Amino acid sequence: MQSGCPSVANIANHDPRPDLSGARIGVAGLGTSGRAALKALAARGIAARGIDRSEAAVAAANDNATGAHLIHAADEADFAECASEDVDLLIVSPGIAPHTPLYARASQRGVQIISEIELAWLLQAPLPGGGYAPWLTLTGTNGKTTTVTMTSSILGAAGLVAPAIGNVGTPAVLVAERGGVDVMPAELSSFQLHTTHSVRALASACLNIDDDHLDWHGSPEAYAAAKGRVHLGTSGACLYSRHDPITEQLVRDADVTEGALAVSIGLDAPPLAGIGIVDGLIVDRAFHNERATHGVELAALTDLAHLAPEGQVPAHVVIDALFAAGLARAAGVAPEAIAEGLRAFSPGDHRIQTIAEVDGVRYINDSKATNAHAARASLSAMSTGSVVWIAGGLAKGARFDDLIADIAPTLASVVLIGVDQEPLTSALSKVAPDIPVQAVDPASEDPMTEAVALAQRVAQPGNVVLLAPACASMDQFPNYASRGDQFAAAVRSLRA
Repeated sequence: MQSGCPSVANIANHDPRPDLSGARIGVAGLGTSGRAALKALAARGIAARGIDRSEAAVAAANDNATGAHLIHAADEADFAECASEDVDLLIVSPGIAPHTPLYARASQRGVQIISEIELAWLLQAPLPGGGYAPWLTLTGTNGKTTTVTMTSSILGAAGLVAPAIGNVGTPAVLVAERGGVDVMPAELSSFQLHTTHSVRALASACLNIDDDHLDWHGSPEAYAAAKGRVHLGTSGACLYSRHDPITEQLVRDADVTEGALAVSIGLDAPPLAGIGIVDGLIVDRAFHNERATHGVELAALTDLAHLAPEGQVPAHVVIDALFAAGLARAAGVAPEAIAEGLRAFSPGDHRIQTIAEVDGVRYINDSKATNAHAARASLSAMSTGSVVWIAGGLAKGARFDDLIADIAPTLASVVLIGVDQEPLTSALSKVAPDIPVQAVDPASEDPMTEAVALAQRVAQPGNVVLLAPACASMDQFPNYASRGDQFAAAVRSLRA
C-alpha cells in the first residue's frame, strides 16, 4: 500500500467468512436494520427469530414474509429474556443501549451480540473472481452522510459500482448479501461500531469527535472509543483530521494491519502522507509514488461551488470533500475522477437545503444538524447577524454554552422548539443575553408550523431562517427527516 495507489482489481478482501447455516440467530429490534437482517438471512436459507417491544414493528416485519419466527415482548425484562434465549448470535438494533437488560442477559448466557453491519460483513457475497469487494468505512460526529455520498459519487465517476451504505441508502446487509458491487463505502455510527468486531476495511476515517450520544455511551471517553473502532484491522489507510487531535490519537491507538498508512486531512498545505489545500486546489501527498517530493492535484475548490450557500464553500464541506477524496484514492481512483465526482455530487435532503425565499428571507433546512458540532458548522457558514435560528429538541445530555459562544455573532434571533428547552435557554441567557429568544410551547400539536410563523415575524429582508436544531428530533418528530419535511411544508405554506 505504501508503494503507490493500487487498482480496485488488486485490493479485493480475501478474509474468509464463516458459515452461519447452522447457527441459532436472533434479531432484537425490528426497525429498518432488523428487518433487513431477517431478509438477508432468509435469502441465505438461514432461519432466525425476530423480537421487538413494538407490536407494530413485529407486524411490519411479518409483512416482509421472511419466514422468521417473530415475537412481541412489550416488557423490557421479557424482551431481554426472549431475545437471548436459545441463540448463539444476536443482531441488536443500534437503538438498544448497552446498559439495558438485554446486554446483561445475553452476556450471562454467553450470547455474542453483533450489529447489522457485522452481519453484512459475514454474509457478503464473493466477487466473481474470488475475494470480496473492499470496504471504505467512515464515522464522525458530523459530516458522515455528506462524506460517504461524496465518496460514492467519486467512485461512480471512476466507473465503479459503489452505493453508499450504512446509515444511508439501502441497508448494508442487503447490499452485501446480494453482491454485484465493486466497493462498499459505509457510513457507521458509534452505535453500530460498538457491536462490530470483524469488519476489516481497506481504508477507514474518523472525521471529527465532539460530545454526542452521551446518554447511550455513558461518557465522552466511551463515545470516542466506539468511534475509534472504525480503524480496527484497516489494511490500507487510516484517515484523520489534522485539526482534531482526538482523531489522530484514535489512529495512533488503533490495532491495524501492518503496513497501513496514516493519512492526515486538513485545510492547510498537505504534509507528507497528507491531503490538503494549496492555492485553491485539493492536493494529495499520500497515495502516489513520488509523495516525498511533490503532490498530485485532485480537484479545485471551484468543483464544490454548487455547494456554497453564501457564495463561499463552507469549511466543513471542503473537509468532507478532502476525506472523500482520500477514501477514493485509497481504493485506486485516478485524480481526474475526484474532480468529476465532486462536481456531480448533490447533497441529500435536510442538509443545508434551501427551501424557498419569501419576502427577501431565505429559509434553509439543516434538520440533519442533530448535535452542536453539526449546528456550529452550519451556522458558521452564515453572515454576521443574519440568522433567525430554529433550534431545540432532544439534547441527549449535551450542554450548549460553547456552541452559543461560537455562533452568537451570526444570530439575529432564536426560535426554540422541543420538549426540553432548558439546555438552550440556559446557554443563551448566560452567553448571549442580548439575542431575542422566542419559544414554541412544548405541548404544541404543530411545533414546526408555529416555529416558522414566529421566525417569519422577526426575519428581515436579507436574513436567513435556519433550521439547524443541534438536537435530536425524537421528542416531537419521528426522525430528523420528518422534522425537515415539516419545516419545508410550513415554509411552502408561507409562499402559498
